[in-house]
Amino acid sequence: MPDLDKHSFPPVTDGDTRLLILGSLPGDASLAAAQYYAYPQNKFWELIGAVIDVDLRAQPYAQRLQTLLRHGIGLWDVIAQAERKGSLDAAIRNETRNELLELIANLPKLRMVAFNGGTAAKHGLKSLGAHADAYRIIRLPSSSPAHTLKFEQKRLAWAALASALDLPAA
Repeated sequence: MPDLDKHSFPPVTDGDTRLLILGSLPGDASLAAAQYYAYPQNKFWELIGAVIDVDLRAQPYAQRLQTLLRHGIGLWDVIAQAERKGSLDAAIRNETRNELLELIANLPKLRMVAFNGGTAAKHGLKSLGAHADAYRIIRLPSSSPAHTLKFEQKRLAWAALASALDLPAA
């Protein structure tokens, strides 16, 4: 029987994080690799790479994370633990949420919170509650291949993240 108990990774942030991108919960490929967005068909690295004009997919994983931090970008997931068969958000059951308010209280330069997909936005906005008004909130089309929007349409939506990083929109 496959392991149904899934857990998020620790946050990737530092004191210079200006943009926090929140996913829902790592998929099976990411959990197996112990890496955010490890599934090759997930376009996260291409989308955020287009925002900062860096080919992140070409970098080793640890360097990708350092590149994000150098650009003021942090990563985490809104769900701490859940039961889920497979990798689809629709299969998430009995979830507990990460302590987003505790994390953002320690991010003094945070300007924007971006949700990678609808499930992340639904759970994340509940976690932030009234504190969501303190930040610019962006709901992004999911980088997952399960969200079938064309890449160029996703890239255009993700370009809005540049404003949190003092970059021109791509």
